[in-house]
Amino acid sequence: MTSPARQTYDDTDLRDRLTPEQYHVTQQAGTERAFTGEYWNCHDDGTYHCIVCDVPLFSSDTKYESGTGWPSFWEALDPDAVEIHTDRSYGMVREEALCAKCGAHLGHRFPDGPRPTGDRYCMNSASLRLDRTTD
Repeated sequence: MTSPARQTYDDTDLRDRLTPEQYHVTQQAGTERAFTGEYWNCHDDGTYHCIVCDVPLFSSDTKYESGTGWPSFWEALDPDAVEIHTDRSYGMVREEALCAKCGAHLGHRFPDGPRPTGDRYCMNSASLRLDRTTD
């Protein structure tokens, strides 16, 4: 299901403002290598936004150590902020997580997360920007 108010961006603009890895991950459904992304081991408080359109997606309050090497969350800030699609690539069936506002590939959702949801949103750091909470 595609969001009716999907924000679109010019490809040249995206290539100019995103790093090659951010572009590959968000626009070509790429995956950064485990344990290499900026946020996999980040424990700072704040809100994680889509790197493409800046919509808030996840809170540090729902981030947890999954041991996978990617930032993992057990819940999105707003259930309508992240779209889930079936991904049948690489001979697997997975749930692909996309930004509902712009369609950027974020990562995947798996059913092996902690309570209360049981979900693990396994995200690419390259698809996120952390707006750190300052006191």
